[in-house]
Amino acid sequence: MAQVEKKAGLLRKSSASKKPLKEKVVLMYDEIFAKDDPAKNNPRFWEELFLMRVNLEYLEGKLESLDGDDLMKIKDNVNSLFHHCIQALGEEHQIKVVNALQTLCALLWGVHQKNKSTSGFDIINMLMGFDKAELRMKDLMESLDTLLCGEGSESLKSLCLKLLLCLVTVTDNISQNSILEYVMINSIFEAILQILSTDPSRRQHGYDAVVLLALLVNYRKYESVNPYIVKLSIIDDETTLNGMGLVLSQALSEYNRQYRDKEEENQGGFFSAITNMVGSMFISDADEKISVQTNEAVLLALYEAVHLNRNFITVLAQSHPEIGMVSPPTTPVPTTPTTPSSMDVMNSAELPLDPNLQTSNLLITFLKYSSIVMQDTKDEHRLNSAKLCLIILSCIAEDQYANSFLHDDNMNFRVNLHRMPMRHRKKAADKNIPSRPLACAVLDLMVEFIVTHMMKEFPMDLYMRCVQVVHKLICYQKKCRVRLHYTWRELWSALINLLKFLMSNETTLLSKYNIFQLALQVVNLFNMFITYGDTFLPTPNSYDELYYEIVRMHQVFDNLYCMVLRLSTNTGQWKEAASKVTHALVNVRAIINHFNPKIESYAAVNHISQLSEDQVLEVVRSNYDTLTLKLQDGLDQYERYSEQPKEAAFFKELVRSISLNVRKNVSLNTLSQDFLLKEFSSIS
Repeated sequence: MAQVEKKAGLLRKSSASKKPLKEKVVLMYDEIFAKDDPAKNNPRFWEELFLMRVNLEYLEGKLESLDGDDLMKIKDNVNSLFHHCIQALGEEHQIKVVNALQTLCALLWGVHQKNKSTSGFDIINMLMGFDKAELRMKDLMESLDTLLCGEGSESLKSLCLKLLLCLVTVTDNISQNSILEYVMINSIFEAILQILSTDPSRRQHGYDAVVLLALLVNYRKYESVNPYIVKLSIIDDETTLNGMGLVLSQALSEYNRQYRDKEEENQGGFFSAITNMVGSMFISDADEKISVQTNEAVLLALYEAVHLNRNFITVLAQSHPEIGMVSPPTTPVPTTPTTPSSMDVMNSAELPLDPNLQTSNLLITFLKYSSIVMQDTKDEHRLNSAKLCLIILSCIAEDQYANSFLHDDNMNFRVNLHRMPMRHRKKAADKNIPSRPLACAVLDLMVEFIVTHMMKEFPMDLYMRCVQVVHKLICYQKKCRVRLHYTWRELWSALINLLKFLMSNETTLLSKYNIFQLALQVVNLFNMFITYGDTFLPTPNSYDELYYEIVRMHQVFDNLYCMVLRLSTNTGQWKEAASKVTHALVNVRAIINHFNPKIESYAAVNHISQLSEDQVLEVVRSNYDTLTLKLQDGLDQYERYSEQPKEAAFFKELVRSISLNVRKNVSLNTLSQDFLLKEFSSIS
């Protein structure tokens, strides 16, 4: 061993000057790519190979230069290289392990690149040979598991995860990656959990670990039993779940921080001066400038955790420091009205550095993230991110435990959501944001989306999901008689304006969407308030304000009724859909037809040309007893979220996009060999 180490040291030393290593390793690669067995004339060939620094550029180029037939001719040598790489993973000499890991990455990627429909060879046979594949993959996965769970270098663990990410993402569609069958059989799930549950492994490798887990969970998830899905769904270890939550929270926080930095950058300087001077002309340009690449991989990991594991829901409310991730999460504690996030603390010198004030939770971080990515849905990645955010919120909004802390009056937070620049409103000051239960922040986010996306490229699907989230929250409030102190008028106003937009753009929208589906959901939200409002609205006055808003905006509901009546009496394709909206409007129309004549009569008797809000409310309160409404069934029922089959196509494409992005970021050239060799030089 001493001689081997001495030789490795001399090789490294000489590489700094004459670089003989590169020439030697290239010659050895050439021997592998020849037809003869490279160890035939040199029994120490494989031992020497892994002592030398990998020349990734040459190895990748060599694989790229061969066509499928040429590669098949040297299959035995490729099998040997793959086999000896796996053997080298068990070596005590760390440099051998590092070189073997990098060689495996290059080999996996290079051989998969040749797997075209015309090449006529099987990946597994090419890399391992059919007869040895099961044994080889068992040995590989066991070695990786040992390295990930051992006491070795953190850089070595990082390289193991990079290899696994490379292995998972070599095909665009991970479900077509036949090698992953062996990763299902020889699970590394426990190794991933160990990384997430221990520090400093979590801080250094947590991101790669959760992305790897999210991808593995999506391997043939609809076709067969995926052990990673099964195992993820039953985790109940608090430390592991909290560790996963911290990793996700940190990744989302980093995105939020980058966005905020860009926002602040745009608020100063020449561009800002022009924007302020000219007014709203450049708002869209300013918005486009504030662009930070979205992170669908983290969102997918969060989704899988929320969707598959009910125990993870508790992690959403765990208070923890938003930056650093050096301490374990604490039990949720009620926050005071002055509690800012740790991000705010870091940027405000006058605030005391009280650890109790520097807490946030994953849900708050996620809501802030959602408020950013949902602003602009024109870009495909942002559209996918916005959709996934709403799917996650939908899963949360129908969970009993999640709702219990969302609506908990003892858990109040200030949530500074990002709001789209609009010419008719000013940016709200952070200090004006009240401290409220988190359900208010979710509703604020939904209202913000409704108000800001009534545009030519109408995101119909996102609107449907948005209204469904609101409906699920209200169903919980009605069921549990929770009186949330929320400014419901903002929601009612947003919904009425949405109906107005649908009618104004009837022809354009009907050529693409069934807008009556959305209109029905909106009208039924009003029916929820009308029928059950007395069980969840905060005060009797809130109920009066609901009726006032319906009467005040009666023209919108009248026009909607005329539109759906027209289409429901025709024999066109929208007859049935429009008819449902017609029936749903019965109580809204009853309120309008009941109160409008009484308001007009009151104005005439008192010789008032225009009644004030208080006067209208007085008429409403004094005429409830003569109002007749119909009981409508099923208003507080909804279809629970189910991924299969409705969302299967979306997730298939999303995972494909994530896989491509991960593959690009795990490029072998980004692995700093010099850094790795420097780290291991002390060991050698």
